[in-house]
Amino acid sequence: MSDTARLKSTIYVGGLESAVNEKLLADAFLPFGEIVDVTLPKPDLPSSKDPHRGFGYVEFEVAGDAKEAIDNMDQSEFFGRVIKVAAAKPQKDSNEGLGSKTAVWETEGWIAKHGGVNEDDRLAAQQAQNAKTTGDPMASLDSDIVGPRLE
Repeated sequence: MSDTARLKSTIYVGGLESAVNEKLLADAFLPFGEIVDVTLPKPDLPSSKDPHRGFGYVEFEVAGDAKEAIDNMDQSEFFGRVIKVAAAKPQKDSNEGLGSKTAVWETEGWIAKHGGVNEDDRLAAQQAQNAKTTGDPMASLDSDIVGPRLE
């Protein structure tokens, strides 16, 4: 199965009680179609006592079964909690977005777009350099007239 087809047949189930395990989650969604896989992500911290992070993924054999499960189970009660059921989104690359470990200006795309110095910055730097060499801080001003120009 391709990644695109697999993504369309996978649903996100959020708001799960800590007592829910993979078998219980599979049993709850079995009426909607053949289930390929059930995943309950473990907590990031090894010291955590929680069996999972409060959400899971259910992958169906057929994408239509996933849509049916979303339509029927979203905002329903499961183990005393209202659960959120939606289509799963693709996992983000760890090197992009707000969770990235790399500064935005270190990425190739940003450097290509903003890497060069623009004309205004170059001109301002040149004027500042001219003011330093003449010793006159007023040398970079256009004229001695103060206030709006009358034209």
